[in-house]
Amino acid sequence: MNILIINSGSSSIKYQLLEMPTAQVICAGMIERIGSTESISTFKSQEYKIEKIYEITNHKEGLERITALLLDSEKGVIESTEDIDAIGHRVVHGGSAFTETTLIDNEVKNKIKMFSPLAPLHNPANLVGIEMAEKLFKSAKQIAVFDTAFHGTVPEKAKKYAIPTELYNEKGIQAYGFHGTSHKYVSEKATEYLGNNYAKLISIHLGNGCSITAIKNGVSIDHSMGFAPSNGLIMGTRSGDIDHSIIFYMVNTLGYSLDEVNEILNKKSGMLGLTGFNDLRDIESEASKGNTNCVLALKMNAYRIKKYIGAYTAAMNGLDAIIFTAGIGENSSLMRQLVCKEMDYFNLHLDNAKNELRSSTIREINTKDSEVKILVIPTNEELEIAKQVFNLLN
Repeated sequence: MNILIINSGSSSIKYQLLEMPTAQVICAGMIERIGSTESISTFKSQEYKIEKIYEITNHKEGLERITALLLDSEKGVIESTEDIDAIGHRVVHGGSAFTETTLIDNEVKNKIKMFSPLAPLHNPANLVGIEMAEKLFKSAKQIAVFDTAFHGTVPEKAKKYAIPTELYNEKGIQAYGFHGTSHKYVSEKATEYLGNNYAKLISIHLGNGCSITAIKNGVSIDHSMGFAPSNGLIMGTRSGDIDHSIIFYMVNTLGYSLDEVNEILNKKSGMLGLTGFNDLRDIESEASKGNTNCVLALKMNAYRIKKYIGAYTAAMNGLDAIIFTAGIGENSSLMRQLVCKEMDYFNLHLDNAKNELRSSTIREINTKDSEVKILVIPTNEELEIAKQVFNLLN
């Protein structure tokens, strides 16, 4: 069975075509920096590797580019769209309506749209991916895998807010949690690598969107994102944790509209708001040149992560390993160093030489005397989605 995975992020689209159940990757690629005049398109198959820069203004154009690469008469990997049996879509917010992998129909699409205000950077892009795939791959089954599903195990004491109970019982206002497909994948890989005795894990997903999850005995027990994927860590364009009083001050005193505040907190804050850049590669480069805004932003980013590590260690009454994953977590040795600095109280010690090495496989970057393991695990949301799609259809 040929399964195409479409993983639409807030500023990127990752894709893989896999043959299941062998999990053989036929091709893979990514569209990065969507919305930029210098969007990066990559495509890799067994025979070809292509990287080009285009102006890709939105996710629709990105998906059209991906389809053209798959069907390319010379370098493509399929002859017809009918060669694709199923398409697995990563969908960020499923609310309480979706706790399992789901075959997409009009009702599912309507509910994904209904949850879009809760995930404004993601669900609309996810829905575009679904609707484009339906037009381009008419014979393929369309399947949704929800980021919120993995966090269904978070206990009520952690997911319920201290607001009137009827808002929880009747309106579904609670912490849902996100990046679940990634956190599930890397935590299972960590358990395979370390063994079941390492039961208390903290998974740190750092990309344009960032989140951190406490995982005990294989299940999520707490997560930094909440009702929508805007809370917690400092992100590319999202503020993360913020005193809600600021929102009222911006509206009532400074004269912003609610739409403007939402736009600022989701699309103009985070690392972009602090530095003028939302790509960490640019921020690290500027910091190395002495840009004080970039230096401070990196310190703030790491500090927020460290605070969550402390909180989740308390929540689990211990810590066996931390996991760095996703684009920044896997590739930024500087961010890993800043996070792990001065963590002696937790018996967490980074090996600086190992930290600078690169690898496409799981690796330890802690010192030999570190009681807490520090792992870098490349996430593979696409493979996890493919597994769930295959299991649903077979």
